Amino acid sequence: MPDNCVFCDIAAGRAPATIVRRWPHILAIVPLDPVTPGHLLVLPYEHVPNAGAHPLISAITMAAAAELVADLPSANILTSKGRPATQTVDHLHLHVVPRHEGDSLPLPWTSQHAAQGTATS
Repeated sequence: MPDNCVFCDIAAGRAPATIVRRWPHILAIVPLDPVTPGHLLVLPYEHVPNAGAHPLISAITMAAAAELVADLPSANILTSKGRPATQTVDHLHLHVVPRHEGDSLPLPWTSQHAAQGTATS
């Protein structure tokens, strides 16, 4: 575990966070800047740098995220691997983002994003 991992510090109780749910190896927290109401981060207690580093932990993290979206009518579950893919914290985390019609939250591959003039080919 790195000395400067904020998610490891949260998991160990050394840093503050609003914890929404706990599983034996996973926790769900409210991010500092939620992009929609109900936006959560789902992360393992164990330090795993990204989704490709430990597939079994990635799978149980995804299962926890799936439990959270089970009762939502629409949601995204997103993660990133590497800086070019927008990973900013080197600790596996999945974003659970509740969605609704007209929320205008673009994703890089949507027509909304292209309409903003930020799509690349």
